[in-house]
Amino acid sequence: MSKEEFANLPFHKKIATLYTEGTFVVGIRYYKHKVNLYLLDNEYVEVFYNHKQDKIDKIDFLPRNHTRMKFYLDQIKLA
Repeated sequence: MSKEEFANLPFHKKIATLYTEGTFVVGIRYYKHKVNLYLLDNEYVEVFYNHKQDKIDKIDFLPRNHTRMKFYLDQIKLA
């Protein structure tokens, strides 16, 4: 599935696609969200979950050069 095809999916289909085809990488806290990072076809996708409202606010691609990437890298421990 291309990046454009995923971006054009309805919200519930994005969730289903990440669950069935994506690989969970790591989760972080970012302001009022718990953000889960997934790998989907060599692209990183973030899922912004608002725990106070018990809903997903946003699902979007994360460019590899984005400054938020450092928050994820801080969570990964390599032996």
